[in-house]
Amino acid sequence: METTDRMIWRKPSYSDNNGGACIEVAALGTSITVRDSKDPSGSTLRFTTGAWTSFLRTIR
Repeated sequence: METTDRMIWRKPSYSDNNGGACIEVAALGTSITVRDSKDPSGSTLRFTTGAWTSFLRTIR
């Protein structure tokens, strides 16, 4: 399994730098990994790119 220290994490454009609650997302191969920006060493969720795309389409 890949380690999160090699991933390039991105925050949503709606996120601020004042400690607001948000997530970070990293693409790795054919999967998308999501983590809590306040706890970068904590648990992550992993989705296939298809599942992630479907999720984004649904919430928009």
